[in-house]
Amino acid sequence: MSDANDPLSRIAEALQRLAPVPMPSTDWLSAPAYLWTGQAGRPIGRIEAPSLDLLKGIDRQKTAVCENVARLAAGHAAHDMLLWGARGMGKSALARAAVLAAQEHAPERLALIQTGTDSLDTLPDLFAQLGRVSRNFLVYIDDLGFADDDAHGPRHLRSWLEGGIEARPANVRLAVTSNRRAIVPRQASEQDDPLNPRDAVDDRLALADRFGLALGFHACSQDEYLEIVRGYAAEFNLRWDEADALEWAKRRGARSGRVAWHYIVELAGRSGKRI
Repeated sequence: MSDANDPLSRIAEALQRLAPVPMPSTDWLSAPAYLWTGQAGRPIGRIEAPSLDLLKGIDRQKTAVCENVARLAAGHAAHDMLLWGARGMGKSALARAAVLAAQEHAPERLALIQTGTDSLDTLPDLFAQLGRVSRNFLVYIDDLGFADDDAHGPRHLRSWLEGGIEARPANVRLAVTSNRRAIVPRQASEQDDPLNPRDAVDDRLALADRFGLALGFHACSQDEYLEIVRGYAAEFNLRWDEADALEWAKRRGARSGRVAWHYIVELAGRSGKRI
């Protein structure tokens, strides 16, 4: 028992009270997916993702992503991935679905880790933990973008991708989604097309070349949109009308996989079904 009148004892007790509570360690082998909070991984019991068969109009992208994720799961050489382009065309859904498919036969070989853009500075801590684990990981960063005056974020991203001192370990690869190839915010004066001459102006922001696999996702045609609706409707046994589906897209000013899914949710609601 410490002497309450001993100055050294009082100092030691005060320091103990000031010391931060140690974070609980994460079991990186127990779950199919995790959410990285910046300090620890929160286990996610189930990956929410559509069936790969329901992702229409992106066959080339789907093949490339699934093959790359399967290599990572097997412990083979695999690329970091940049999935960029039109909103609602399945970039994030494909990343999740590919991991889910790779886990089907050997879930212990691969896990998905999602992190927010506000936790980028903590990724070296995450990499340090994952490098000690006998499992492969796809670290997923959704909707990444950097402000024009942010030199810190792009510099770290290049370091992680190109083998710098903070590079991710061999059992970890990155999957990044962005609305634009250059991973920068769109300016009001720019066109809506994700392909824009500004992408090539500033090499500091042209990060796509640092990814071994960079895939563009473009707005779907009317036929592709209807094919997506048709696939969803068949999956959930819903009756639908082509003119009604087109009117739904027209009112939203876009044709995409996301718009098609919202239409399916509307159809299910009208029919009194839950999906």
